[in-house]
Amino acid sequence: MCGIVGYIGFRDAYPIVIKGLHRLEYRGYDSAGVSLFDKELKVFKKAGKVSDLEDFVKDVDLGGTIGMGHTRWATHGVPSDRNSHPHASGNRRLNIIHNGIIENYGVIKETLLSKGHVFKSDTDTEVLIHLVEDIQNETGLDLREAVRVALTKVIGAYAIVIMSADEPDLLIAARKGSPMVIGVGKGEYFIASDATPIVEYTKNVIYLNDNEIAYLRREDLLIKNIDNIVQTPYVQELDLKLDMLEKGGFDHFMLKEIYEQPRSIRDCMRGRIYPEKGKVQLGGIKEYTEKLKNIDRIIIVACGTSWHAGLVGEYLIEEYARVPVEVEYASEFRYRNPIITEKDLVIAISQSGETADTMAAIELAKEKGATIFGICNVVGASIPRTTHAGVYTHAGPEIGVASTKAFTAQVTVLTLIAFYIAQQRGAITESKLIEQLTELNEIPELVEQALKLNDHIKEIAWKFKDSTNCLFLGRGSSFPVALEGALKLKEISYIHAEGYPAAEMKHGPIALIDNDMPVVFIATKDSSYGKVVSNIQEVKARKGHVIAIVTEGDTEVKGMADYVIEIPQTGEAFVPLLATIPLQLLAYHIAVMRGCNVDQPRNLAKSVTVE
Repeated sequence: MCGIVGYIGFRDAYPIVIKGLHRLEYRGYDSAGVSLFDKELKVFKKAGKVSDLEDFVKDVDLGGTIGMGHTRWATHGVPSDRNSHPHASGNRRLNIIHNGIIENYGVIKETLLSKGHVFKSDTDTEVLIHLVEDIQNETGLDLREAVRVALTKVIGAYAIVIMSADEPDLLIAARKGSPMVIGVGKGEYFIASDATPIVEYTKNVIYLNDNEIAYLRREDLLIKNIDNIVQTPYVQELDLKLDMLEKGGFDHFMLKEIYEQPRSIRDCMRGRIYPEKGKVQLGGIKEYTEKLKNIDRIIIVACGTSWHAGLVGEYLIEEYARVPVEVEYASEFRYRNPIITEKDLVIAISQSGETADTMAAIELAKEKGATIFGICNVVGASIPRTTHAGVYTHAGPEIGVASTKAFTAQVTVLTLIAFYIAQQRGAITESKLIEQLTELNEIPELVEQALKLNDHIKEIAWKFKDSTNCLFLGRGSSFPVALEGALKLKEISYIHAEGYPAAEMKHGPIALIDNDMPVVFIATKDSSYGKVVSNIQEVKARKGHVIAIVTEGDTEVKGMADYVIEIPQTGEAFVPLLATIPLQLLAYHIAVMRGCNVDQPRNLAKSVTVE
């Protein structure tokens, strides 16, 4: 959840670290801090955003060519100056930054307290650096070995960087369950939670694996595993452009990413569909073609927006590939004792590829013999390296905390997987597949048309910006779209919103409807259109305000809804890709009108790498 940056080399460290923290602020933004070495070990930290830290240090000496920084999403201890990272050892000779959770910190802390250690914060992180210090004091081990031994004693997840006043030309980095990337330069190294702070300086990176420890000097990098065995690092080249990390003239990253969806959806399909031949080609799962012909069941595991994408995938896979699908919250799946066999396929979905609960669900399914596919946006992330095979979404970096283009990219990839499995199992005719792929190929242009509704949606947003509650209703594959629309609104505007299957309204939520309740319907002309029209009438009979997403040219709903947003005509399978767009814009404009920080909504973080 937190963001980590480190640098050792020949440049001033502070500008690199602080710029990196800005790039990683989507991972957490309740406090920030830096540690630098210039004749002595210095620490500056402050509750608030990275900009608050910058104001705090504007008049102090920030020299030094080695340093590290941290932007925090609180787990242990409230957001405050004293709980901010970096944290120091008792003798103030060691500093640490940490992303993750040390689950057994309480037991370790009690032991250290009994030995006279005094703690300045409420965090698990401070306990870890005191443990390193205690091991050094009791055993006489050097810092490298003391860190390794300490990590064998902790339970939980971590990505850490450690600096020492006694070894000012050394950074120690380690990971288990939390992401860490090392950038390789000439006479310099960079450390970060992801590649975004690094790409400006080098394209060559190493993705540290679980239970690996890296020892970095200006001219030397050594990686060992937790058992002290030297590892040979794999250096790969980043496929990431710096301009992808800027707003590009938009007021917010979220708006930019909404408008990037025609391109990101097109990039998802590029080289993968051949409409004129009725063919889907997915190189990432090609070697499992025979397996796909014989699977009994597909289980999709995901969290948040990715779970909503999985629900859309369930409708598509069952409809076209005729394979039973179950969609599970990864956070619940991992704590059950699910019945999984070797004839099951598990599809794990995660934008970041680092979601802790999804990673744990993968490991559980692997132990039970299932084949695991991943759907991920970040090349080199943990999930693509853990799964047997998979498909990248190619959506490009998503900086806004509330997911937009990642959702439509995931739905696009799931659509391709549905058609690919159907093709391999002979569940779809060639003529039908040609028809469907031809329509799918037109979706990017139709999304562009949907984006032209922005001004109209902005007017509707003004009408409902002061609402305190909102319902989102849909049927079939539009039900997950309703869930996603509700999530977007509550995430960034802090308006209480809920999504339901439209028919379920009568089983409880209808009690909430009155003259103050806006109800958003996805009411496109599909197989359940008539039923949704009836649901709209039920809401209007109770004086609710109806906002309807309808197919272009619809007159029936237009005659009864208070506000109508018309999206282009498309096949029923592809409605989620279009209907999502106005819901994203509606949430965005309402949040902006309410004065909310849409890119960094309160209490949230982009990548959930802790349980």
